Amino acid sequence: MTLSQTLRLAAVAGCLSVLAGPAATQETPVTSNDVERFCTNIADAARDQRYALQAQELRNLQAEVDARIAALEEKRAEYEEWLARRETFLSKARDNVVDIYGRMRPDAAAERLTELGPELAAGILMKLDARKAGIIMNEMETKAAAGVTSIMASAAREKDPS
Repeated sequence: MTLSQTLRLAAVAGCLSVLAGPAATQETPVTSNDVERFCTNIADAARDQRYALQAQELRNLQAEVDARIAALEEKRAEYEEWLARRETFLSKARDNVVDIYGRMRPDAAAERLTELGPELAAGILMKLDARKAGIIMNEMETKAAAGVTSIMASAAREKDPS
């Protein structure tokens, strides 16, 4: 705080104590008329100073918010990059899994797909060539093949039935 700011605040404090009444000060070297006139004269300057301090505080807060936003944007970009790498990896992994099941003997693929669960099995079979998927499903147990077929049919619908 500068010297002029300190003096202004002291003058305002003096004005407030004088205006509070003669009991607030032990000695009053000037008349209350002079004090009131002085306080009235510096009221605009004190108000301007208060507004300037508030404006500076707002600028400081805005700078802090901008810094936090920049940090969040940086994190968001980092997460988006990570998510893109993850999606690329998963699509490659899915393609590799589909290729693996496509190259397996149909009876072995059917046995393993039955163990995976119907949703995953249906997803893999839908990515396989229709001829290869048909041969594998022919090797599956009837109930397992029916469950997989139901899921595949539901996924192929254009509208959600629910």
